[in-house]
Amino acid sequence: MVQEDLFKKIIAHSKEYGFIFPSSEIYDGLSAVYDYGQNGVELKNNIRRYWWESMVKLNENIVGIDAAIFMHPRTWEASGHVSAFNDPLIDNKDSKKRYRADQLIEDHLQKIDDKIQKEVDKAVQKFGASFDETKFRTTNPRVIENRQKYNEVHTRYISALENDDLKELYQIILDTEIVCPVSGTRNWTEVRKFNLMFSTQLGSVSEEANTIYLRPETAQGIFVNFLNVQKTGRMKIPFGIAQTGKAFRNEIVARQFILRMREFEQMEMQFFIKPGTEMEWYEYWKEKRMKWHKALGLGDNKYRFHDHEKLAHYANAACDIEFEYPIGFKEVEGIHSRTNFDLGNHEKFSGKKIQYFDTEANEGFTPYVIETSIGLDRMFFTVLSNAYVEEKVEWEGSAKEERVVLKLPPELAPVQLAILPLTKKDSLPEKAREILDRMKFDFNCQYEEKDSIGKRYRRQDAIGTPFCITVDHDTLQDNTVTIRYRDTLRQERVTIDRLPEIMGDKVSMKGLLKKL
Repeated sequence: MVQEDLFKKIIAHSKEYGFIFPSSEIYDGLSAVYDYGQNGVELKNNIRRYWWESMVKLNENIVGIDAAIFMHPRTWEASGHVSAFNDPLIDNKDSKKRYRADQLIEDHLQKIDDKIQKEVDKAVQKFGASFDETKFRTTNPRVIENRQKYNEVHTRYISALENDDLKELYQIILDTEIVCPVSGTRNWTEVRKFNLMFSTQLGSVSEEANTIYLRPETAQGIFVNFLNVQKTGRMKIPFGIAQTGKAFRNEIVARQFILRMREFEQMEMQFFIKPGTEMEWYEYWKEKRMKWHKALGLGDNKYRFHDHEKLAHYANAACDIEFEYPIGFKEVEGIHSRTNFDLGNHEKFSGKKIQYFDTEANEGFTPYVIETSIGLDRMFFTVLSNAYVEEKVEWEGSAKEERVVLKLPPELAPVQLAILPLTKKDSLPEKAREILDRMKFDFNCQYEEKDSIGKRYRRQDAIGTPFCITVDHDTLQDNTVTIRYRDTLRQERVTIDRLPEIMGDKVSMKGLLKKL
């Protein structure tokens, strides 16, 4: 299947089965804003719970907070967002479409890199086991030519970013003859800055109101509460503060479904450490966070690290964990060494001393920070897109038919158990509801009796339910039910009394957390 087609199918499936709806759809929607449906909110809550418990429950030196969305406007001056939170904007005069200039250039560089990889892939097929990739990359004329083009553009691009040179970004787009994906023309405006923060008014009368901002990140709520948490929790460095919550960015180009939205949710942890130890902790959290992702079993080969070529104003090291989506590798989480920029600036702008006193060393200092920042919505799409499978299966000995199934990790599935009476008569519904009433306190269950058992299985497959419990006439005689496994279609007969134990082992968050 063409990857772009797969991407569209996943979006359509997510709406059809109650995962994600366009916001305000009856009014034709609102660009890049989405609502989570009945199945989507359960999956989202389970992902959030997995992150929260892995951070706060499993680490004695990490605690959580929930800071307000509205913050004093000086917060964003201190953090650098008022002056530096900008993207380079460019418009195509023919299509009237708006783009980020840096993304246009990065897409161009990626195309060159893809050409190089294509040459390498062809050579691998041609020469097989005897192929020397290193030698090929340094001797093949086409590879050398494309690598030279890449390096020339890349060098100019990095220099322009580091010097905040908008004219040079514009000139690179002209020199490389980058065209608008919609109009196919090179009729561009000049590049200009665009601040990503949403502003609003705080106050009852507009003339007297103060301008404040919807937070573009959750991290600052942690930094301004550093001393509150440290003192009341008697925390000793190293320690971390975790938080989940909404953030808002007025994106120039909000696209690619929930991968880039104007209202989104972050899961962030700021880990406070002694200056000089940041690189050690940076590597520690890189490894720790990659292990968290891989524990879900989505495929180790689908992850990679990508080091930042241009560091943010607050960082001395930064990388992304990228996941291979149907549309290519995209960032899902960032790990940053933020130095002491944030605490130092909040001390400067507030006039309040924000330091940690080490009683053993008898000295005070401004802690350095390692940040792990993951987009909950992006993580949602990571799990959803990887789970979507179209496959042919054999139903009860009949000819093979195609089914669409979401092979979600059982611990994250919105419905963990479906309780299905074989028919709507002969006391089977009553028995099925007895089982439901017993299991619903420990598991997210769904009862369904409409349509044939085969159609109900298909519906449960489509929402990712890992296990179906079928109640039939034998159940009334011997108190046994059939467990039907989503991924293998295997069926197992067990007694009702064993269900809590069997299901607990298979869908409990405990098993997932133990992998960490």
